[in-house]
Amino acid sequence: MKINLRIPKYLKQAYLKELKYYRYYLDKKQYKNAWHHLERSHIVGQSYSMEHTYSHWLMLKFGLMQKNTKEVFGQIIRLIVGGWKSFINHVPLGNTGGANVPPLKPMTIPDDIKKLFNSK
Repeated sequence: MKINLRIPKYLKQAYLKELKYYRYYLDKKQYKNAWHHLERSHIVGQSYSMEHTYSHWLMLKFGLMQKNTKEVFGQIIRLIVGGWKSFINHVPLGNTGGANVPPLKPMTIPDDIKKLFNSK
């Protein structure tokens, strides 16, 4: 079993870039674009407990801001179980993390993120 303790620097940079875009679009009240980059941050960071949990925390806050009960409930569940699943490297790769998708469903990874994962 592989244990993921710390996100590699090259992935951390990509993760932080997605969060920067998320905040930019959130400030501009372009919520669809903000959510898109939050989902991308989840994909990049989901194999690492801290980043995975933080993405879900931001998704919970976003759901509260949008008064989206389904998202809030879904994120609470994901916050409870997501971090430890990252720690033991048992996450559905590509999953965007929102309550609009099953939490254990692997999804297609966007090509640019796939290239990033393969670049090590």
